[in-house]
Amino acid sequence: MALKISTVGNSTNIKWHSCSVSKLERQELLQQKGCVIWITGLSGSGKSTLACALSRSLHSRGKLTYVLDGDNVRHGLNSDLSFKAEDRAENIRRIGEVAKLFADAGVICIASLISPYRRDREACRAILPEGDFIEVFMDVPLQVCEARDPKGLYKLARAGKIKGFTGIDDPYEPPLDCEIVLQQKESECASPCEMAEEVICFLEEKGYLKA
Repeated sequence: MALKISTVGNSTNIKWHSCSVSKLERQELLQQKGCVIWITGLSGSGKSTLACALSRSLHSRGKLTYVLDGDNVRHGLNSDLSFKAEDRAENIRRIGEVAKLFADAGVICIASLISPYRRDREACRAILPEGDFIEVFMDVPLQVCEARDPKGLYKLARAGKIKGFTGIDDPYEPPLDCEIVLQQKESECASPCEMAEEVICFLEEKGYLKA
């Protein structure tokens, strides 16, 4: 039988090589199901804090996770990208592809990044098996995020020193049909551990914490 050679994007003369160890076997080894937990929201909404709390809580239950933090990935894989719209789209695309590989390995991958545009998040959802993309929306008002301003970025954006900053002069498009909404208000703010438990309850209900 002739080899099936493919062209994908700008890559020509390539062939997909299958491995003798299946995703199901990897999941049985880890006693969990691989998936992507995609945490989205404004800067200062608590995405990274939740990601770390969730990873720690799952680790304490003997579950293997890996966090793909938006800032961290820009230190290496995506250090060549700016914050222009087209580079933001490529940033999300690359992280989505890496997250897909982690999920295929049987790992619970936690992606934590603003990802402001719906089309980019939906593109990441589309490359995963149905149900394996779990979108978590940090529904925190702009004024709350701006009051926190942990990196001082809102202050710089308001002063005109940062252009195209999400929530100030660039839009954030909230999810329309995400799996989990974690809402915070000025007077009501759940702890990171409480929010992590809400996500874990969802994972347990959907069967991701067992093979």
